[in-house]
Parts: sequence; structure tokens; C-alpha cells
Amino acid sequence: MSPQVWEFHLPLSPEELLKSGGVNQYVVQEVLSIRHLPSYLKAFQTAFRAQGPLAVLEHFDTIYSILHHFRSIDPGLKEDTLEFLIKVVSRHSQELPAILDDAALSVSDRSAHLNALKMNCYALIRLLESFETTSSQTGLMDVELGGKGRKSRAKATHGFDWEEERQPILQLLTQLLQLDIRHLWNHSIIEEEFVSLVTGCCYRLLENPTISHQKNRPTREAITHLLGVALTRYNHMLSATVKIIQMLQHFEHLASILVAAVSLWATDYGMKSIVGEIVREIGQKCPQELSRDPTGAKGFAAFLTELAERIPAILMSSMCILLDHLDGENYMMRNAVLAAMAEMVLQVLSGDQLEAASRDTRDQFLDTLQAHCHDVNSFVRSRVLQLFTRIVQQKALPLTRFQAVVALAVGRLADKSVLVCKSAIQLLASFLANNPFSCKLSDTDLAGPLQKETQKLQEMRAQRRATAPSAELDPAEEWEAMLPELKATLQQLLMLPQEGEGMSEGVAETETPEEVEGRIRQLLAKASYKQAVILTQEAMGRFQESEPFCHVDPEESEETRFLSLLGTIFKGPAAPTQEENPQAAAGNLGPGETGCKDKPSGSEPEECSDELVKQELLVQYLQDAHSFSLQITKAIGIISKMMYEHTTTVVQEVIEFFVMVFQFGVPQALFGVRRMLPLIWSKEPGVRDAVLNAYRQLYLKPKGDSARAKAQTLIHNLSLLLVDASVGTIQCLEEIICEFVQKDELSPAVTQVLWERATEKVPCSPLERCSSVMLLGMMARGKPEIVGSNLDTLVNIGLDEKLPPDYRLAQQVCHAIANILDRRKPSMGERHPPFRLPQEHRLFERLREMVTKGELPRRAWGRRAPLSVVAASPSSCAGSVHPDPLWVPFKEAAVALIYQLAEGPEVICARILQDCAKQALEKLEEKSDHQEAPQETPVLPTFLLMNLLSLAGDVALQQLVHLEQAVSGELCRRRVLREEQEHKRKEPKEKNSKSESTLEEEMGLGGATADDTEAELIRGICELELLEGKQTLAAFVPLLLKVCNNPGLYSNPELSTAASLALGKFCMISATFCDSQLRLLFTMLEKSSFPIVRSNLMIATGDLAIRFPNLVDPWTPHLYARLRDPSQHVRKTAALVMTHLILKDMVKVKGQVSEMAVLLIDPAPQIAALAKNFFNELSNKANAIYNLLPDIISRLSAPEGGVEEEPFHTIMKQLLSYITKDKQTESLVEKLCQRFRTAQTERQYRDLAYCVSQLPLTERGLRKMLDNFDCFGDKLSDESIFSAFLSILGKLRRGAKPEGKAVIDEFEQKLRTCHTRGLDTVEELEVGQGSNQRAPSARKQPAAARHRHVASTASDDFVTPKPRRTTRQHPNTQQRASRKKLRIVFSSDESSDEELSAEMTEDETPKKTTPIRRASAHRHRS
Repeated sequence: MSPQVWEFHLPLSPEELLKSGGVNQYVVQEVLSIRHLPSYLKAFQTAFRAQGPLAVLEHFDTIYSILHHFRSIDPGLKEDTLEFLIKVVSRHSQELPAILDDAALSVSDRSAHLNALKMNCYALIRLLESFETTSSQTGLMDVELGGKGRKSRAKATHGFDWEEERQPILQLLTQLLQLDIRHLWNHSIIEEEFVSLVTGCCYRLLENPTISHQKNRPTREAITHLLGVALTRYNHMLSATVKIIQMLQHFEHLASILVAAVSLWATDYGMKSIVGEIVREIGQKCPQELSRDPTGAKGFAAFLTELAERIPAILMSSMCILLDHLDGENYMMRNAVLAAMAEMVLQVLSGDQLEAASRDTRDQFLDTLQAHCHDVNSFVRSRVLQLFTRIVQQKALPLTRFQAVVALAVGRLADKSVLVCKSAIQLLASFLANNPFSCKLSDTDLAGPLQKETQKLQEMRAQRRATAPSAELDPAEEWEAMLPELKATLQQLLMLPQEGEGMSEGVAETETPEEVEGRIRQLLAKASYKQAVILTQEAMGRFQESEPFCHVDPEESEETRFLSLLGTIFKGPAAPTQEENPQAAAGNLGPGETGCKDKPSGSEPEECSDELVKQELLVQYLQDAHSFSLQITKAIGIISKMMYEHTTTVVQEVIEFFVMVFQFGVPQALFGVRRMLPLIWSKEPGVRDAVLNAYRQLYLKPKGDSARAKAQTLIHNLSLLLVDASVGTIQCLEEIICEFVQKDELSPAVTQVLWERATEKVPCSPLERCSSVMLLGMMARGKPEIVGSNLDTLVNIGLDEKLPPDYRLAQQVCHAIANILDRRKPSMGERHPPFRLPQEHRLFERLREMVTKGELPRRAWGRRAPLSVVAASPSSCAGSVHPDPLWVPFKEAAVALIYQLAEGPEVICARILQDCAKQALEKLEEKSDHQEAPQETPVLPTFLLMNLLSLAGDVALQQLVHLEQAVSGELCRRRVLREEQEHKRKEPKEKNSKSESTLEEEMGLGGATADDTEAELIRGICELELLEGKQTLAAFVPLLLKVCNNPGLYSNPELSTAASLALGKFCMISATFCDSQLRLLFTMLEKSSFPIVRSNLMIATGDLAIRFPNLVDPWTPHLYARLRDPSQHVRKTAALVMTHLILKDMVKVKGQVSEMAVLLIDPAPQIAALAKNFFNELSNKANAIYNLLPDIISRLSAPEGGVEEEPFHTIMKQLLSYITKDKQTESLVEKLCQRFRTAQTERQYRDLAYCVSQLPLTERGLRKMLDNFDCFGDKLSDESIFSAFLSILGKLRRGAKPEGKAVIDEFEQKLRTCHTRGLDTVEELEVGQGSNQRAPSARKQPAAARHRHVASTASDDFVTPKPRRTTRQHPNTQQRASRKKLRIVFSSDESSDEELSAEMTEDETPKKTTPIRRASAHRHRS
């Protein structure tokens, strides 16, 4: 075919070139075979050298054949073809400029070059696409195979890397398009197919996911520039817009790439209009369609967000198109539009020099952002808060909106979404870091200056009002200000004159024109324009010949006449000032003589006005700062409650927030800093590290000029934490300081300053000295040598013989010395004996002396005061006797230190007990010698008896700990050493007879037996020796029981507290002694009138439940009973103890756990929080709450012992929120429906219906309800029950499938039928009602009996737990119960009718050890 005869048409598919589609259209004559392709390619190359780019006109079939067989031909041939085509197109692009500039170019030559251009470009681009397709498939294979074989394939390509070859091809095409090639076409109009051919390859390259990789950045840039040329020179905008929208919908990886391209086109190529076209297409997308296409919405959202970051100014003009998406269902689109608004506020609409229109736009954007803080979707709310965080950080938020956005952030702290709460905390932290007010934000510090400056402002305003005549505004200016409103009023009255009738008093007969003029002026000044106009109209008719009403021009309109007259009247008094005006003007122009008199009257008001404005600004600033501080204070209270959330990131944000608040000097921040201390024990490494970093930032980086100054500041700050700190807080701080010491983060200067303060080398207060010793003790945990090398110094500091003794300091010295010991449990392989000091060490001598002397009361030193006689009354300690309350905690620390550090500690403590007892006897004898009546019984001072019993209890407990830990550990250590020595002696003999493994097994077995023997030995000592015979502790048992058994005789609160604690400690020693005294313990727990005694005994019985579980098990109901104690302190202690026992599986959990559930509505927030935390932890245990729920519901809704309806709803809403599994829900639905049969009251019906409505029901759960419809169908006449079931259907309809909706409709129809007409109209529900309704009544009595013990706890008589089934076995149970009723007996000699004995009789003691299990079995049998 001659080049002048045919024309090459770009095909839509390669197959079209094989068909004859039109006149003079080029058709491929023959598809060559694979084996002929190399030779034909060489022929093409030879022709190219001779003819140049036009050689393709004769050899196009060769290239077409290579493309046709591309998958099958040799890779080398492919690469040669690609290299050759690049050379051809490059050569053609070099020759085309000269050809295009040739004015004498013939039509045939132009046609030949056009066909060659299209053929060459078509061949190169199709070859590029073929290579790209093969590369993509290879990449997918690499992903599937995990990258195996990739290296071998790379070697097979002989160094050919396609990803590097793409960029030169694209640059070549860009270079070609930059030529003015349109002249090759007729009428210089380039055909659309050619542009689509070139740009289409770009879009296909972009579809490859690997294009987003960093190594392909040059390819992306080449594509961008190629498409940019097509946009600017070849009218490609419409096609590009459509293609970009399609690609965003289907390819997630392209959002950022297309943003980069579009922003480049809009800036470098000047194609800003393409941004508007793309945004218009996105804005016209239906929000409902986007809600069904999450992939497309995600792509559009990412595109808009990133585009706003790059070119916000260009995008802003198109924002109105996107506003409809703010009301759409897809939250990603809402986030994108809001993010775009925020970027425009940040980059375009920030600063103080904005025009009015820009300010309005900014305010609209900020209003929209604030409105979406309350969006229905939590992701949107969180995103808005994050956007505000950026705005605040870049100081782009106007000060007028500061308070409003802060209030929004504080409000969002209560959001249900953890993500929103986290974002709100971050926003508040940003507000703090970027606040324009002060670096210290204490509301108390700001309140004083605010009040002072406000008062000053009021005085200035009052002063200005007093001098107002000299500082009036110019009447002309006032007239100009009121003119618009006056015109509107005048026009309204002229149009509707009847509106003004009766609104003015009119002109009186006796009034003169001057008086009327004055009234009109006053009305105008008061803005009473309507009355002023009416009065003027009357005056014009009345005083037609009087000034100023006579100066009326009849040719003017009525409105103009009125305005002119009113202006003359209002500005009339200013006429005299016309003489002053020139003077004022002269004064402004220059300081002449005529202006000297006016300077005071003109400049002073201006100065006064400036001062007033400054004062108003200052007051406004202080008000804003104070309001901001109050908001932060409010936020602190809310955020502190989030510190124990389950989400680690939220906890970390809370910790960082409190660090920042503390640095800004907010007083309440110290509360949060202390509250985060327990998080040091968190199992989450991130939370623990956050606490350490917080304290490192707050305390380890103090300000100071020298190391010593920094150390003093650090010590001062840490000492503030110790003020009024609880034991738990001190332990947490000790762990943190130990961590710092172990990592050498505390400088030596800190230790030096602490020792100087402790030894009083530098002046300090007693509390500062005590805190220094405490900090030294904490540091000793990390490095024991800090205290160990200065042991004698510490003894001299706290245990010297000064008077009066400082027991607080002595206690802290004991704790510090105790920290030099390793508290870890000794390992089996320990070789060295534990560190202990001899009994003769000065430390123990001083401890013994201080404990012994401290038992006596503190007197006025230097004289003896007479000892008061103490009777059995609360006021038993009077006169000059003042026992030091700090002696008791010191004594406890001293006894513990003796047992931890001394050799033979029992000997030292026995001496201390003997000395104290001897002192008590001496006081008793001294008292008996001073008594006038010998027959009177001598009475021991209460404090002396209290101290003696408290000391005995401490020694008893520490002796037990010493035996079970130190003695047992030492026995084990010695045994291991002995066995090793024996093993070494026997080893040569047994080497041939026994294998090593057999020997290890025998040693392990022997070790286990030896452990049991040692444990039995310790147990025997505790059971048979410590409290028996002539042991020191045994001598105190009768005295202890005497005090505990006679609360009427020994009624002092401190004595009762000490005795009850000592009894609990004695019971820990021996199971036999504990068993004999359990009745007494639980009687005191139940009947003591002192809350502190009940609280302490709750802790003691909890310890006993762990040590002797079988003994305490029958008394478990009495432990639960304390959860309803009238004292808040006791309830809190009981909640803590029961939480520990239940979660550690030390107490069997049944329906009695409903007492814990009642605490969820406790009026004390701390107790309610403890109960909620308990159920949170319990929910982590498999099916624990699910198994307990039926019993809890029964007990809480019982007529006797239950709770009110509203509290019941609150409790069950919390408990049912833990039911998340479908199987549990379905089972509970069935159980609760069945319970409608056994319920007897309307209240129980409503409670059951409410519980069912709170479950997360599914379609299967609904079918369970349908199966059990006959259980509750007859109860639906009650409106609340009917509403509860309807609410279930409302929840199920939201996400129901079509088949599910049919079931829902059926259920709703049955509900409405039963509610309106009753059960009898439904035939399906009539069968079997009689038997099902009668059966529950017969079974209800045992259920009521099961709940009777709940109410019994409030009765006057203490009733021990009894098996409930005895009521069925013995018909005379009621009579027996009356005989068993408690008879209060006194065991003391001085008993009276008013005194009560706390001990129960023998027949009231539980004989069975598992009443809970027995009750459960009884229920199953019934």
C-alpha cells in the first residue's frame, strides 16, 4: 500500500487492525510467525537506517506481530524491540520541528509523517503497556510466593529493569507532545484518539499499586508532567476529570498521587480550573450512593483532605459545592470536608489583617467545625477535636472563640467513645500549651487581681459618669448614628399613621415651644423615636409660628421636613458650641493661644477614655484567664477519673495532660499527679513507662544554678508529695524512686543533701527531717548501701535519748533500715545465710527502750503528774496523762524491724512484752496503794491496757510471719546445703550404679517430702506451742478475751479497736484458737457500735478466710452482710475485702453477690466505683456474671430485701452490659421468660421485662422469645412491660434482614394483640395456660425462704447461718427458733442489765461448712 493512498486509524483494540473497516484504512496484511520475527526486525532496523522514522510505514506488520506474540517470544527480542522503538520515536521527535516549520511541505509528506507518528507512538505505547502488564503479574506472583524466585527471575532478564525503563519512555512522549504536532492533522485539530492513546498509558501505569513506592517517584513525576502537557495543549481536562474520579473510586493507593498531580497542574501549569471540575464532580455524587460505596468514599475523602493541605486557597472557591456531604451518611466524607475547612482556616484565613469577607468565611468554617463536635458519629467528633488541636497549636483560633472551644472540649470528656475522650484530652493539653494568658493558671491566684481590677474599672466608670457633661459625644455624630433607625420608624408611621395613636401624652395646654422641644430631644436621646415623631407632628400643628416649628419648607417631602426639623431640635443645643469648634479646630491644627483654654476640656476626656479602654481590656483579659482556669480545673476532675481506663493510649494521654497541667501551676494538678502513682504497678509496659516518664519530667529536671540547688528543689518537690500521703501512695513513690536509683538517675548531690537534712547539719523543720529519712529509705530499696553504710548514723538520728521522743521520725528510721533487706523470697539455691544483727546490737537496745518507755503516757517533762484513775467509761484518760498517738505505728514498725533484722527476735520481743506488762502491773499496784477503800477493785488506765494488747497483737503476727518465712526459709536453705554435701560424698560410690536423671528424680521427691515435713513442723509450733502453756503470748489470751467479751465494761473506742485487731492477729496463728473464737469475732463484726472496729474486723476476717478457708466458709453470709452496713467506711472496706476474696476464688460466689451489685448505686461515689471495678474484673472470668445474673435478679426484685425499681434499673443496666455473647443472651432470654411464670408481683413482671429489654438480642434471641411467648403474653396489659418489649423490636429493626423483619412483624402483632385485647383472643396462646400458671405458686415458698436471710441482717438479734431445708424436716422449727433466740449474758463480774455480752451460745455456731452449696442443691431439688 502506498503511503499516499492509505491512512492509519488508531484502533480501540489490536484486532481492528486485522479488519478492513473503511476506505483507505490501513490493514495489517500478515501476522508473522515467531521464528520469522528476529529476521524481520533486523530488516526493519536496516530500513530505519536508510529511510529514518518513515520506515515504519512499510514494516509496521513486524511490530504488530511482536505485540501479537508478546507473551511467547524471547525476552531478548522484547527488549531489542523496545530499545529500537525508543530510538525511532526519539529520532522522529528530533526531525519533526524542521518538518513542521517547512511551509512547502506537501500533503502527501504531511500524511506520511502523520501516519508514521501515529504508528510509532501506537507501537511504543502498546509495547509499554505489555511490559507493564507482565511486570504487574510478576509482582503478584512474588507476593503470593513470599518473594521466592525473584532473584532468579531478575538474573534471567540479563540486567533489564522495567521500572527504570518507564521514565525515559514517558519523558520521550512528553517531549513529543510539547511539539506543535497538531499541524500534521487537517485544520490543525488533533484527533481525540491520539490524545487518549498517550494519556491512557499514563492512567494504566497509575493503576499499578507499586507506583506509590518511593523508588517509582521519577515515574510518577514523568506521568504528571505528561498529563500536564496534555491538559494545557490538547484540551484534555474533561477526560482527565472523569478518569480521576473513576480512579479514586476504584484504587485506594492513588489518592495521594493524584493530589500531587492536581496540585502541580494547578500551580505550575496554571490549570486551576481542573480543581473546580474535580470538586464539582465529587460534590455532585449522591451521598446515599457514597454510603453504599465505602471504597469510593474513602478515596474521595483522602483526595479532598490532602488537596486542602496542598492548595487550600484554590480549593476554597469550590467549598460550597461540598457542603451537601456534611449532611450525608458517610462519615469519611464529612471528615474530609471538615478537614478541608480547617486547612483553609490554618493556611488562608489566619491572621489579624483579614478582610471582612474572609473573616466571615473563617467564622462560618469555625461554626461548622464547632457544630460537628456533636456529630452522631464518634469518628467525626474525634476528627473535629483533632482539627481544633492543630488550629490551637498553630495559634489560628481567634481569641473570641477560645472559651467556647474549651467548653466544647470539656464537654466531650464525657463522650462514650474512648477515641473522642482521647482527642478531647489532647485538645485541652494544646490549649494549655498555647494559652495566651499566663504560664501559671491558678484560679485562686487569678481571682484576686480580677476582683481588684474589676473594682477599679467600676470606679473609673463612675468617675466618668460624674464628669459626663464634659465628655459628651458630638450631637452631630449621635444624630448620624440614630438616623437610619429614625428613618425606618418615620416611614412606618407615615405609611400607617394609626399605629402611633395613643402612644404619646401630646402637647399640654400650658406647655411652651421650648418645653416641647426639650421633651422631643429627650425622647430622641432615649431612642424613643416613635413617640418623638408623634410629639413633633402635634407641635408642628400647635406652634406654627414659633421656633423651630415655623421653619418648614412646603416644597420638601413630608419625610424630609420631619427629619430636618428633628435634626434641628436634636442638634440645636450644640449651636453655642459653634464658637468653640474653631477653637478646638485651632487647637488640633496647632498650639495657639486660642486653644489653650480648651486643652483641659479636650485632652483630659481623651486621656480618660484611653485609660478606661485599657482598663476594660485588662479586666476582659483577666476574666478570660480566670474562666479558662476554671474550665481546666473542671476538666481535671473529669480526666482524673479516666486514669484507670482499660485503653492504654487514653491512660497515657491522661498522664501527659496532668504533667502539663502541673507545669502550668494549676493547684488541683497535684491531685492527678498523686492519683497516677498506683499505675506504676500496671502490667501494661506502656502505662508504667508513662508514669516513670511523667515523674522523671516533673521531678528529675528541677531548675537551679548548681547541682546542689537542683537537688534541694528536687527534694522539696518530692517532700510535698509525702504530705498527708497514704501508705499506698508512699509505696508507689518508693517503687518509682527505687527505679530511678537503680538506673542512676538521681545525682549524688541528692543523697548528700538528704543526709545533711536528716542529721540537721542544715536547718530544717521536723517534718522536713522526717521526709528526708523517708526518701533515704526509699532510695535504699534500689541501693541498700545508702542506708547500710550509715546504720549507726540513722540510729542516732531517730532513736536517740532525747526528750520528748519523736516517734514519727523513729518510725521512718525503722522503715528506712528495713529497706536494706532483700524482700524477695529466698531461692532454693541460696548459699549464704540471711543478713541479721546480733541481739546485743545498739539498734535493738534503743528500740526496746523506746517501745517500753513509750507505752507510758507523755507527761510534762521534769515533774511527775498524778496518775488518773480510769474507770470503765469512755472518758477514761484524763488529767495530765497524754498518750502519744504516734507510739502505736512506731511500735508496729519497731517490732517488724526486730523480727526482720535480729538474731532470735522472739527473745527481744518477749523481753519487751515482759517489761511492758511489768510496767502495767506496777501502775496497777501504785493505783491500789493510793486507793482509800481497799475493797475497791484497782483499775488499769485504758491507754496502758490498749497499748499492751496492741503490742501483743503485733508480736503475735510478726512471730507467725517469722516462722513461716524466715525460719522456714532457713530450714530449707540448710537442708539443701546438707543434701548437696551428702550428694558430693556419695557421688563417687553411686556413679556407676545410678544415672544422673534417676538421682535428680529421687532428690526432687525427697525435697518435696522435706518441704512437707518443714511445713508441718512450723504448723505444729503455731498450733501447739505459741498459744499454749507458759509461752509469753499465751499469757495475754485471757486478758484479750476478757476485753473482747465485755464491750459494755470496756467501752472505750480505742481500746475496743486495739483488742479486736489483736484478737484477729492471734486467730491467724492457730486454727484451733481461731475456730474457738470465730463466734466472738463475727459477733463483734456484727454488733460493735464502733465503725472502726467493724471495719478492722472485716479486714481481719478476710485474712482468716484466706488462711483458714474451711473454718470461715460457714460465716460467709455475714461477710456479705457488711456490704449493707450503715457506715460508709465499713461498706468501703467490705467492698475491698470481698472483691479480693471473690476474685481470688477464696469465697464461693452465689446469689449473695447481689449485695455487691447494690453498691453500684451507693451514694458514696468511691464505693460505687469499687463495685463497678469489681464487676469489670469479674466479667473477665469466663461466664461468671452470666451464671450469677438469675440469682441477682431474683434477690434484687424480691419484695423483701430487694431494691426500689429505679435503682434496680440502674444496677441491671450495668450488669447486663457484660453479656456480649450470643449464646449467653439466648439462654438468658429463655430463663428470664420462664421466670414470668414464677413471679408473683407486678413489680417483678416489670423488672423481668426491663432485663430482657437490656439484652443485646439477635434474631435467634427473638425466636426464643417467640417460643416462650405464653410465659409473658398475659402480662402485656401493663403499659411499662409492653413498652419494654416494643423497645426490643425497635433495636432489632435497625439492622434486620428481610427474613428477620418478618419475624419481628409477627412478634409485634402478637404483642399488640395481647396488649389491646388480652391473651384469650390469640388461639396459639390458649393451650396449657392453666397448668403453667398454677405450677409456680407451689414452688414460690422455698424461693421466699431463700431470701429471708437478707432481711434478717437488719434484725435486732444476731442469727447464725442455718440450713433452710430444716424447716421442712421439722414441723416445730418455729418454736425452736423462739427458744434459740439470743440471750445476752455477761461474762464479767460487774455485769448489769444494761451491759451486753457479745458472745453467742454454742448451739448458734454453724456446724456445716458449706451452706452455699447446700442451698444450691436445695434449689435444684425443688
